[in-house]
Amino acid sequence: MNDNKYSGASEAELGFLKEIVRMLPAGLTVQDAHGELLLVNDAAAAQLGMDGSRPSPDLAPRREACRKALSAGQPVVTEEALHDGAARQVLLTTHLPVRLAGRELLISASSDITEQKNFEDQLFRSAYFDELTGLPSRRVIEHRANSLLARDRERFALAFLDVDNFKHINDYYGHAVGDALLVELSKRLGRDLRDSDMLSRISGDEFLLLLSPIQSQEEVAEFMQSTLERLTAPFFIDHSEVFASTSVGISLYPDHGRSFETLRQNADIAMYRIKNNGKGLAAFFDASMEREAQARIKVEQSLRLAILEKRFCCAFQSKVDIRTQAVKGIEALVRLRDDEGVIQAPGSFINLAGELGLIDELTHLVLAEIVKSIDLINDTFGAEATISINVAAKQAGNPEFMRSFALALEETGFPQRFMIEVTEDAFVAKNHFQAEILPMFRKLGVGISIDDFGTGYSSLSALADITADEIKIDRSFITDIHKRPRSQGILRAIESLSEALGMTVIAEGLESFEELAYLQAATKIRYAQGYYFSRPIFLEELKLATPVSSEARASVASRPMQQNRQGYSRASGYRR
Repeated sequence: MNDNKYSGASEAELGFLKEIVRMLPAGLTVQDAHGELLLVNDAAAAQLGMDGSRPSPDLAPRREACRKALSAGQPVVTEEALHDGAARQVLLTTHLPVRLAGRELLISASSDITEQKNFEDQLFRSAYFDELTGLPSRRVIEHRANSLLARDRERFALAFLDVDNFKHINDYYGHAVGDALLVELSKRLGRDLRDSDMLSRISGDEFLLLLSPIQSQEEVAEFMQSTLERLTAPFFIDHSEVFASTSVGISLYPDHGRSFETLRQNADIAMYRIKNNGKGLAAFFDASMEREAQARIKVEQSLRLAILEKRFCCAFQSKVDIRTQAVKGIEALVRLRDDEGVIQAPGSFINLAGELGLIDELTHLVLAEIVKSIDLINDTFGAEATISINVAAKQAGNPEFMRSFALALEETGFPQRFMIEVTEDAFVAKNHFQAEILPMFRKLGVGISIDDFGTGYSSLSALADITADEIKIDRSFITDIHKRPRSQGILRAIESLSEALGMTVIAEGLESFEELAYLQAATKIRYAQGYYFSRPIFLEELKLATPVSSEARASVASRPMQQNRQGYSRASGYRR
């Protein structure tokens, strides 16, 4: 400030300048070399708690910054975080040492950047922490693992955790309960972790757990076992008792990989082994799993290519009246021709097709094959036989797919011939199947069949709420039914209720004369499906020898079960 310029300033002008300084939106203070405040404007008084509006924050860090600026004689720019209990105020402050009228002074100007810092913190948390659970993101745990790999001083474990049947939980209870479950689950998973361990949520229902350091595989196994046991207790969420389990795959450094991605992939492979073999357990990676994973990738590539090249074919298995041997209907069973022309049963590809999002296209391919061969089908099985097509529960809960499928059935010109087979969880899940999707098919005259009844979420009370035309009792209840009194009791209960509700009962997997004799003598069941009557018949076989009379159609139903039985054993499964 030029003293000569303002030496003649009037008292009014000086007062005007003083008011401007007092009312500046930025906080302004002036202090001497001893730290005594000579000037504090209103904004600075509010920021530093000197106006009595709030308790004064801790100013010790600010005083230290001022002292350093004065002693160095250089400007200092700092971010000051002033805490008042849980509240935080962040100031961007410039401390400027000056010499005026022979005195060493420090002018400090502060701007409030609290909102900006809160926004930056929010961006940081969204980039590095999961919004729902507050857990670190994948990039954080990857950075932590890479730092351990760079030091190469200690062994550590990386566990891949996946919540079992999470989609069913979401469908049944709703997404709000599903989200709350993930929060509670993350709390249980994070219990008893050391400061050096880290739990991360990397996607919807998938977590990564890094345990470091570790001494042995046995130590990790014991810890994971106690963690899984902790998850067996129910979760009480929104007045619901929710049960959830988690499948865990574990890889160890350096035994199972020397990079984060390799360790993650191997833990993922081990987790899939658990998913396929029982769920709710933990397994360590081994070399055999890698071979399985490579085989899975090969199947995946073949599956994509087969759909592209339309190398799928249909086999048809009849549903037979066990009293008259007449064919009531047929079920279309999809099969895959591999690269060498060998027919593959669906157990090798159908679940993978669902995981890869290819199942919708596969279902449409089955329908197209049926339409193309409808004359041959009619000549063989009769023009009145219903034609069943399997629809996965995931598809049944997808209105977009089901609308497209209903339209495709209508465009065949004979939609009333079709029966859609869905598993019972399609009805039980809260996906409005009955209220929104089922009416579309009812309007077309398409029948609804409950497939594999008795193996999913079924109960007799649930059955009473289901609107369906047909119930297919799972083969696990039919096998050796003549020897199993408990299964006989279950069968009678299902039969009685389905009869009261006007649903046709189909016994699946009938394979022996003794099973047939029991059904004929001890039940009112009229229809069955299985190898006793006929194995699945391929279109090529129909073309070679097409029956033309009702007697010939009956002979198709009563074909011996031993014929061409190879490759369709009970263990491997023969349907869908």
